[in-house]
Amino acid sequence: MEKGQWTFLSNHGRVFVYIAKNPKTTTEAMSRHVGLTQRGVQKIIAELEAAGYVARRKEGRCNSYTVHPQLPMRHPLERDHAVGDLLRALGCEPHKNEQAQTDGRGL
Repeated sequence: MEKGQWTFLSNHGRVFVYIAKNPKTTTEAMSRHVGLTQRGVQKIIAELEAAGYVARRKEGRCNSYTVHPQLPMRHPLERDHAVGDLLRALGCEPHKNEQAQTDGRGL
């Protein structure tokens, strides 16, 4: 993407969607696909985690992530929609993803 072009999703939104679709990913893979530095991805994950939108679980040397799709979007204009609505609109079924992670099946 050329510098100066804009997109509809913020970096936080892209990282959140990527995690929802790829719960056993690495920050290296995320940074490559989302187009941010690894440090930038790590900072966003920490912020998403602090706000309760993402939970991180250590599995050996890797992390596994769970999203919480029932939480409301953050901006006042969007607060009547859950983040799961956004995930579904972008082709991710967060409730199936969340259930699969809960019962150990993964995606």
